[in-house]
Amino acid sequence: MSPKILIIIPAYNAAGYLPELVRRTGQYSSVRDILIVNDGSTDDSADILADLDCRKITFFVNRGKGAALKAGFDFAVSNDYDAVVTIDADLQHPPEHLQAFREEYGQADILIGTRTINPRLMPFDRLLTNNLTSLIISCFASMRIRDSQSGYRLIKTTVLRELRLTSERYDTESEMLFQSGYLGFSVAEVPIETVYRGSRSFINPFKDTMRFIRQIWKRLWY
Repeated sequence: MSPKILIIIPAYNAAGYLPELVRRTGQYSSVRDILIVNDGSTDDSADILADLDCRKITFFVNRGKGAALKAGFDFAVSNDYDAVVTIDADLQHPPEHLQAFREEYGQADILIGTRTINPRLMPFDRLLTNNLTSLIISCFASMRIRDSQSGYRLIKTTVLRELRLTSERYDTESEMLFQSGYLGFSVAEVPIETVYRGSRSFINPFKDTMRFIRQIWKRLWY
């Protein structure tokens, strides 16, 4: 029997991408298994979502990517899904790779969509941040993770039931890997292409770096 997988898409001011995203994702998943979490968007996202055939959760204020992901995780666990796949809303995660995640289901507790780390394709600041954070997380999680900043992931709900995530911003994805390593869950990779379409990043370099450092500090005393 095929696993029951929920596609979780946290979305903040992604109105221009949502119709195409849902259309392409719907080619690989039932629309009832697509959940968009509107994280307090201030653009036309709410109006566009009203016309899209998928599940929706709406925050009336921006709470952060981590909070949006956790809302999706709670929905998946409550509705007896076997796993979730998390996808960014800006189409930097091609939905066409969903089939590869399904094919690799069962190979590990967590599958991470791993991009080709190519300096000619990835902006330098993202390249540097990804390499450093991946090295640190790999050390603390006691397993090699080459692309720790990739949010394109399949996570079994058996993992989600054990995690105790306290963060609500971009550091949630790092916290997930820290805790998963500590708890002994396995991680494998699914190769994905590197896509940069000029979408705006909402990462705050200072605040989100400090949140990552806080995650390291917590691991020292975990």
